[in-house]
Amino acid sequence: MFHRSQNLLLRPIWPEDWEGVFAGIADEGVVRNLARAPWPYGAEDARRFTTLPVEPMFPRFLVTRARDAAVVGCIGIDPHEGDVELGYWIARPYWGQGYATEAGQAVLQIARTLGHSQMVASHFLDNPASGKVLRKLGFTPTGRVVERHSCGRGHKSQTAEYALDLSVPSQEDNRVAA
Repeated sequence: MFHRSQNLLLRPIWPEDWEGVFAGIADEGVVRNLARAPWPYGAEDARRFTTLPVEPMFPRFLVTRARDAAVVGCIGIDPHEGDVELGYWIARPYWGQGYATEAGQAVLQIARTLGHSQMVASHFLDNPASGKVLRKLGFTPTGRVVERHSCGRGHKSQTAEYALDLSVPSQEDNRVAA
């Protein structure tokens, strides 16, 4: 599955992408904000990630800039404790440029197309930038703060949980329909 937004191309992750993935994620500042990526993150971790099987209802994407195919990060949806969870990372050189929000809007459109009716997400409390992205995407805080293990940190840390009802049209959907 592919998706082209204004500035980005989201495409499947292929084994030959391992070097681009490695270059973007092998940064402790990126990995410490993720639950599943280990630190230190090695080339073998990137190779393993790029060869994971793909579940059609839970796609993962390489996020690239449309103008030059630079690897910006990865984004996808996964099953998590009976819910559908949004997860993403953006390489440090691309922080603060709106790419997480743009990629997130694209994945939410895809999730709606796939028939998902609700999505959850969370962020570690010491990563408020992710909370801003989630709110821009329409997620609302559930009011729950829970501990979640972070492989990159090597311990549990507190996370703020969010939810989004995908059956409610987004502002993006309303702009397209107008």
